[in-house]
Amino acid sequence: MEAQIEQQLEKILPEDLARTFESAYHVFQGDHDRIDDLLKNGGVLLRKAAQRFTPTQMVLGIAAIAAVAVVLINRATDDDHEGEAHDVSDRKDKK
Repeated sequence: MEAQIEQQLEKILPEDLARTFESAYHVFQGDHDRIDDLLKNGGVLLRKAAQRFTPTQMVLGIAAIAAVAVVLINRATDDDHEGEAHDVSDRKDKK
């Protein structure tokens, strides 16, 4: 019985991970035409993972991915402003 269930579950293949990360990389680099690919590949990966993991593991995994995404986005936006000159003088001194 358990062997039958194992055969019915789809395995998460390295290609699934590679496609999802590749799509995410392109979207992160500004190629917003790849958002559809990212959603499709991410959905396939999420569906396969949901078959294998418990609900608690899924919630923790998604939270970890979201935290990493927030950190990467913050670093990318900080890098955009690096090297720019800013006026730090007091405006009251100017006449």
